[in-house]
Amino acid sequence: MNLPDKPQAVLIDLAGVLHVGDEAIPGAVAALARLRASGLPLRFLTNTTRSPRRAIVDLLQGLGFALDAAEVHTAALATRQIVAERGLRAHYLIHPDIEAEMGPSDPDPDVVVLGDAGPHFSFDALNTAFRLLMQGLPLIAMARNRYFKESDGLTLDLGTFVAALEYAAGTQAEVVGKPASPFFLSTLHDLGLAPADAVLIGDDLHDDIGGAQRAGIPGILVRTGKFRAGDDSNPDVRPALVVDDFAAAVGVILGGLSTPCRRKRPGLA
Repeated sequence: MNLPDKPQAVLIDLAGVLHVGDEAIPGAVAALARLRASGLPLRFLTNTTRSPRRAIVDLLQGLGFALDAAEVHTAALATRQIVAERGLRAHYLIHPDIEAEMGPSDPDPDVVVLGDAGPHFSFDALNTAFRLLMQGLPLIAMARNRYFKESDGLTLDLGTFVAALEYAAGTQAEVVGKPASPFFLSTLHDLGLAPADAVLIGDDLHDDIGGAQRAGIPGILVRTGKFRAGDDSNPDVRPALVVDDFAAAVGVILGGLSTPCRRKRPGLA
């Protein structure tokens, strides 16, 4: 999948692209400022489900990034919207930090909802979810990433525990965040853009790049964050471009812009 000559919007992953833990990736703050100055619409897509959106935004703003909460689309909030729209009664297995954002578990649930509980993935918590699944309740997972990069190294992510419950209960989770196509496409629908007119920048070959390209959005893979040797030569997922970091990706995007960006008419998706 090729990059558009004149992209009309840029979708940006957060952890591993702009920052690792509480440290900005070198050059990323200035690169985002250059990208914003171009006038291109920007949206930030994250599968991070340990922190509420406000905390994510506060962290990034504290690191010097210029972004607004309304530009940040989280898998947790997308999940909350699905639960509300379907009128579901959720049993949540999530990190305590997002309990206020998601709301309380229902005492009489009809669905199990899984987020990245981190150290709160205790045996008792997992077993409670397992027993509900064995009663026939469906499983919704906010994401299913295998791991992510923290300042002290790679860390297990939500997908490990999704797979464990799927295996134990003989079920299949509905995934809301990346790599699910609706998560990408709903963002472009809000902008009134067609998928091929946008670009995604991410560090996860499968969930960022593979997910975006299945939705029709070309992806730029950066060699930061969770990037691993061999990702740039994977036979199954082939990014539109592989670059060293976010600053390099921005340089490519801006280098291809010869005229001011224009939004497409609303309604295109």
